[in-house]
Amino acid sequence: MLEEMRIRSLGVIDDAVVELSPGFTAVTGETGAGKTMVVTSLGLLLGGRADAALVRTGARAAVVEGRITVGADSAAARRAEEAGAELDDGALLISRTISAEGRSRAHLGGRSVPVGLLGELADDLVAVHGQTDQQGLLRPARQRQALDRYAGEAVAGPLKRYTAVYRRLREVASALEELTTLARDRAQEADLLRFGLEEVAAAEPRPGEDAELAAEAERLGHAEALASAATTAHAALLGNPEDPEGVDANALVAGARRALDAVRGHDASLAALADRLGEVGYLLADVAGELAGYADDLDADPLRLAAIEERRSVLAHLTRKYGQSIDDVLAWAETGSQRLAELEGDDERIGELAAEHDALRAELTGLAQELGDARAAAAERFAAAVTAELAELAMPHARVSVAIRRHDDPEGLEVDGRTVAFGPAGVDEVELQLAPHPGAPPRPVAKGASGGELSRVMLAVEVVFAGSAPVPTYLFDEVDAGVGGKAAVEVGRRLARLARSAQVVVVTHLPQVAAFADRHLVVEKTSDGSVTRSGVKTLGDEERVRELSRMLAGLEDSELGRAHAEELLEAARSL
Repeated sequence: MLEEMRIRSLGVIDDAVVELSPGFTAVTGETGAGKTMVVTSLGLLLGGRADAALVRTGARAAVVEGRITVGADSAAARRAEEAGAELDDGALLISRTISAEGRSRAHLGGRSVPVGLLGELADDLVAVHGQTDQQGLLRPARQRQALDRYAGEAVAGPLKRYTAVYRRLREVASALEELTTLARDRAQEADLLRFGLEEVAAAEPRPGEDAELAAEAERLGHAEALASAATTAHAALLGNPEDPEGVDANALVAGARRALDAVRGHDASLAALADRLGEVGYLLADVAGELAGYADDLDADPLRLAAIEERRSVLAHLTRKYGQSIDDVLAWAETGSQRLAELEGDDERIGELAAEHDALRAELTGLAQELGDARAAAAERFAAAVTAELAELAMPHARVSVAIRRHDDPEGLEVDGRTVAFGPAGVDEVELQLAPHPGAPPRPVAKGASGGELSRVMLAVEVVFAGSAPVPTYLFDEVDAGVGGKAAVEVGRRLARLARSAQVVVVTHLPQVAAFADRHLVVEKTSDGSVTRSGVKTLGDEERVRELSRMLAGLEDSELGRAHAEELLEAARSL
């Protein structure tokens, strides 16, 4: 049960506390006073959409806080505790803050929580019904949803299975369409892959082969220059046998070492340098030996060079088409082989998908039949319950029926001997119809009901929902629009009866409805010339008479209005 709400800087409300109690609470006030902000506040506590436009002009943020009592073992309490929230003496403390920039924060039981969690709790805590819901119920899709909701598990179970099979059928149908409509493109892709893979296989490239051959071709193409350079360098290091008088690097280093060896005993630093010159001599001899071996091994073989250039041409043909290097070509070939295997398996895949498609359609047909039967059974109960409620709302001769229709479609499902269109919610279209008096043909409620009749039909629907899926608190936001006179009295009486088993909060402009309330709140607006503030006040008996008088006659202190208000209160207490 909702015990209390505090509203700060929301719309026209500066700071107000709404204290609620069990039973029937009526919320009234002049147009523009901020009654709608009470409904909006509760919506925010239940995870409704935040809007920076709701923040009062000049305020940094709007804040709504609420206290809702819950059972310790209720689903809402368990879900809140799972999120880390704590109960405060059996109550959940909920807070919602909206900054002027539009940012929104939610707190539950002292813990910061995602706003979506408040929406999860809402279904178990409060049912909000307003004129927007009435208009929504005029749409066929919403009427089907309403019937499904009333039917409960009898429809929910088959619908859940139907939806899962329908989703898989769409996936399979899409895959089949892609495979069949793009068969030519996929065949061409397979041919190109096959040709390319054959080219690569015929060449038998090795990883890194193109780089190795490029290096060898460079060496063989400059064999004479390389050999001459190696020979000249060798002679400079070790001397030229044909020139005994020539000076070479090894001889010069050996002479320098001998010079230092002669005096090494007199200075340790020169001895160290002499040793280093010895190491230089060994290094020169080693390099000279490798130069000699290099010159001897260098083979300026024109046949080998021609073979290398021919092989490089073959590899270049592959790199022009399939990659920048042979390693890239080999990677392409591996990927291409996998793709070719996939494409070559299309025929088998098409057969598998076609078989699954047929099986899914057969399963979907059975589920559509089960779903339709469950809806038909629920429609009879639903229509009878709403008709009974209308009798309580001063429409004793009205009859409500639920028409379930299906449309032929040659590509649809065969249900009850007809091939009918189907969608994600089945094959049924649901329409709520009203016959307002005996002899009148049933017509869609949007066309066959006056404004007052429509309000009562929708209120009857909401009351039936309340009986089928009870929650602790119901909020009705001006669902009595267009109703007056005796019908308004019946609406008030019906809401009072509902309040015997649940908390009922009604935002209303009708004194006939407000008179039935156990508690009467009025949203008052005052103005200081520049800033408007609204507050919510609980009315005592005398104040209540004045408010009902204002609602009846437009004047708070009208003697005739007061007499009428007192009479209305007395009549409400006696009914």
